Amino acid sequence: MIKAKQQIHWSLLLLITFVGGLVACSKTADTISLSGSTMGTTYNVKLVSNNKVPDLDTLHAEIDLVLEQVNDQMSTYRPDSELSTYNRLLNGQGMKVSPDTITVVSEAKRLNELTDGALNVTVGPLINLWGFGPGKRRVEPPVQSEIDAAKAMMNISAVMIDGNRLIKGSDDLYVDLSAIAKGFGVDKIASILNKYDVTGYLVEIGGELKSKGTKADGSTWKVAIEKPTTDERKVQQIVSLKDMAMATSGDYRNYFEKDGKRFAHIVDPRSGFPIQHTLASVTVLHDDCMVADGLATAMMVMGTKDALKLAKQQELAIMLIEKQGDGFKVIYSDAFKPFITE
Repeated sequence: MIKAKQQIHWSLLLLITFVGGLVACSKTADTISLSGSTMGTTYNVKLVSNNKVPDLDTLHAEIDLVLEQVNDQMSTYRPDSELSTYNRLLNGQGMKVSPDTITVVSEAKRLNELTDGALNVTVGPLINLWGFGPGKRRVEPPVQSEIDAAKAMMNISAVMIDGNRLIKGSDDLYVDLSAIAKGFGVDKIASILNKYDVTGYLVEIGGELKSKGTKADGSTWKVAIEKPTTDERKVQQIVSLKDMAMATSGDYRNYFEKDGKRFAHIVDPRSGFPIQHTLASVTVLHDDCMVADGLATAMMVMGTKDALKLAKQQELAIMLIEKQGDGFKVIYSDAFKPFITE
């Protein structure tokens, strides 16, 4: 299955928690709550029921089925998935894939261009080299020649789309879509609920969320963004969501140290090195969770200045948390401020 990103990619850590618990399969007069496992993490769904929503078991099965399909399409842990099969192709070979896989690869390529290469779904060789992939962890950084060799294997331009086919432009190419796959999974669940004309829901996979409408009592959905500390879990900010997706990325729980220097799991594909700036957490709001997911990852690579510049250019709602001495500084883009709950 697609694993949680702290295991294989830049890692969208579980920085976001629902305000109020969810249970594994329950129903009240107005609200349905469902939960389960997927992509190496968990999912949770809350929705305001109506007479078009099927019975609880049927809805649960439909959600599980669509998430299994995403894993069958894009998991690098399933050897027969579309993506794993593509990764085994040789230079010049191609294969037919599902419309969903084409959608996610297309968005990954668009975000790569939008972020000047900060998001690169061919970064896997670098992630593995630095010991943040599924293999053995490192206790010291690699040498420059190893970094150069891993960078030479990356080439998102070599991931080519021809209609419903993916063409491979390099033998060494390895694509990992986990930077946006959880967000895409959230969008897929939301599409199921939209099919049943659900007027209010909150969907979450591993910390990535999407909301619609309001709760049964008419109040807005509220979620908490976690303070980026390693020794305790505290809420930094509560946000009210309505008709909006949210994704968060952070660098503070997966790292190693050597000679007093910290090497975090978020690796800049452009330099080949883990990020060294003071940005600790990025939260992005967007209509689509897949887009929010990818942008949060990219902006952690970009750092505060470039993230804010992109947010201004694209009118994005983002919240940044910077490390400053023993504390933190929170920075909001103008588009984010209406969602803040004091």
